[in-house]
Amino acid sequence: MSAFSNRVVEIAASQSGNEFEASKAMKQGIHPEYREVVFKDQSSDFAFLTRSTVETGETITWEDGNEYPLVKVDVTSKSHPFFTGKQTISSTAKQVDKFRRRYGGGK
Repeated sequence: MSAFSNRVVEIAASQSGNEFEASKAMKQGIHPEYREVVFKDQSSDFAFLTRSTVETGETITWEDGNEYPLVKVDVTSKSHPFFTGKQTISSTAKQVDKFRRRYGGGK
């Protein structure tokens, strides 16, 4: 922190009487709500609970019995080919040959 920042925190702390409370004070009404949210992968039924500011209209009952906002996603690490090991690596030479056959170029 800079000297100016330290002084601002000191002044705020002296006014509130609590340095921790003064340092976490935020302007009210301009920040989105940061809350626990469940993200669910539609293709693999994998879900995880995390914190987010995303807006959603759906809810789900989680494993702990509490109800949380639900965000449905198309791809997560459980369904993406890179993470599942089902990724196909195409050969550059194959692609060039396919292009030449299709468009007749490259002599």
